[in-house]
Amino acid sequence: AKLLQLLQVDGFHAMATPSPAKSMGDPGITPLSPSHIQQNDTDSNAHTGPSFIVVVAIDFGTTSSGYAYAFTKEPECIHTMRRWEGGDPGVSNQKTPTTILLTPDRKFHSFGYAARDFYHDLDPTESKHWLYLEKFKMKLHTTANLSIDTELHAANGKRVKAIDIFAYALAFFKEQALKELSDQAGAEFDNADIRWVITVPAIWKMPAKQFMREAAYKAGLVPRDNPEQLIIALEPEAASIYCRKLRLHQMIDIGTKTNQNGFSPTENVGAGMTQAKEHVRSKRQSRTFLVENVIGELWSELEEGDRYVVVDCGGGTVDLTVHQIRLPEGHLKELYKASGGPYGSIGIDYEFEKLLCKIFGPDFIDQFKIKRPAAWVDLMIAFESRKRAAAPDRTNPLNINLPFSFIDYYKKFRGHSVEHALRKSNVDFVKWSSQGMLRMNPDAMNALFKPTIDHIIQHLTDLFEKPEVSDIKFLFLVGGFAESPLLQQAVQNMLQGRSRIIIPHDVGLTILKGAVLFGLDPSVIKVRRSPLTYGVGVLNRYVEGKHPPDKMLVKDGTRWCTDVFDTFITCDQSVALGETVKRSYTPAKPSQQVIVIHIYCSEKERVGFISEPGVRKCGTLRLDVTGTESTVVRREIQTLMQFGDTEIRAMAVDVATSRTVKASIDFLSQ
Repeated sequence: AKLLQLLQVDGFHAMATPSPAKSMGDPGITPLSPSHIQQNDTDSNAHTGPSFIVVVAIDFGTTSSGYAYAFTKEPECIHTMRRWEGGDPGVSNQKTPTTILLTPDRKFHSFGYAARDFYHDLDPTESKHWLYLEKFKMKLHTTANLSIDTELHAANGKRVKAIDIFAYALAFFKEQALKELSDQAGAEFDNADIRWVITVPAIWKMPAKQFMREAAYKAGLVPRDNPEQLIIALEPEAASIYCRKLRLHQMIDIGTKTNQNGFSPTENVGAGMTQAKEHVRSKRQSRTFLVENVIGELWSELEEGDRYVVVDCGGGTVDLTVHQIRLPEGHLKELYKASGGPYGSIGIDYEFEKLLCKIFGPDFIDQFKIKRPAAWVDLMIAFESRKRAAAPDRTNPLNINLPFSFIDYYKKFRGHSVEHALRKSNVDFVKWSSQGMLRMNPDAMNALFKPTIDHIIQHLTDLFEKPEVSDIKFLFLVGGFAESPLLQQAVQNMLQGRSRIIIPHDVGLTILKGAVLFGLDPSVIKVRRSPLTYGVGVLNRYVEGKHPPDKMLVKDGTRWCTDVFDTFITCDQSVALGETVKRSYTPAKPSQQVIVIHIYCSEKERVGFISEPGVRKCGTLRLDVTGTESTVVRREIQTLMQFGDTEIRAMAVDVATSRTVKASIDFLSQ
């Protein structure tokens, strides 16, 4: 007997049989044919299409953002954006802070340094009406049920729709990039000639990636009917692609100067970084990076099958990716699904805030943030530059300027001085200096780093215990937080010489430049790992002893087992680029216009039923079958789902007429 399956569809059960069954007249019946097609390592044709003149990548970071571009005619030349107006002393201004300012009537005003400076210069009575947002990208990672309606809080406590803020930010980058390209071309540059790339953390779930895409549509980056013009790139993958092309003079190897016990003395780490920074500074005038179009020197040491780890330490998240090199072209294969978590450098800011709450009281800090939002921003900027000066071998204290309004407001609020509060609090290593500053002993600063760095080290330790992650040749440390000597030393101590630690010179721009390379050739990563198990709910023929009795359903005298999870792809399964999973569905009624199928996912590899704990409905597949009505009694809609890309895609065809059916997967509106 042929295996019978039923697809569970909203409101009714749909029966599925690989051959047209007698009961086809039943209004709730849908055949479903499971099959999995493995396309051999051919390049997916999904990314071909119109040719673009230029690729522009936007690295939309938690703490800082920027864009870079390359012309398809000169893929070796990657140009990073013009210098930003404003900027902080001691911080490279090749990216601008991810801060946005809206006018009191919620119109876009400015972005980056410009937003920060303008907000700062506003009169306090006026500034509380303006909407200032920073570090808002993390909301997409931390919101459990992200939707188009998710809201963010501005510094003054007012709420705004997240999609509007992300769209404003992307529209700002679009305008900047188009202006720069037009100036270069000496004529108006057409947006249709640009392929856009936006980077996101690899550990983001599908709704967050789709949210970014929706924001790009809203910002007018690409039209909705041409989704191919925008690629979502995964941050550590982009870094990996860039690191592949590095020459040895473009990076610092902090593992080479080892002494007997396999550790390198800390001063070498510091000195190596200082030399590198000098090297970068001398090259700073030029914003064009030449990438070796052959595989870089580093790879002359790599053989077929060698493995390396990219640790992308950003402002919000830390993302780990394990890649294996496939020669001769140097294609990459992901060996273990991306992992990581919300352990970026803003964790250190939260620790500093907790420290302030401990000294001055959480009630005061909450009030101060709302009543003097611009002064709070000032205080965090002062902390930021001191944070960058923290190092393992530092002995002299770090001074943090307290804004005058902090001192003043505290006195009004509590009736005694800031100095008194510091004396009274039993916080070690933080003193008041007569110049009106918080004086932090290096140990106090290092303690602020500890929770975040511990998380990262724990994560790396767990990763290195996985069988797929044995004998790693290199560990690339990238992302802005990778510049921290404290983090570098911790990683070095953990590895104990097991693999070489490599830090690219312009570590904060690694992802940006890699994203441009990815946009020029998205097929460079041939094999990825699925982060989750995906499938749909079906009915199967009930088998005594195999299926639980409470799942039995009798329909027209036939016994069915409900809620069976039909797996499309399992967690951590290898998926080649262009590989598809194929299923066939048929509309329940001849007049049906839309087939809606729920997609379920789980972090477990083996799932039996959609009702199991940990299985959640994560998306819907919509097949728009209008206009496919035909004289054929049994209309079969063949659906192909692609899982090998950075986003999940669906395509569908009406088998009888070979016409394309509109198929869309939605992970946002649950």
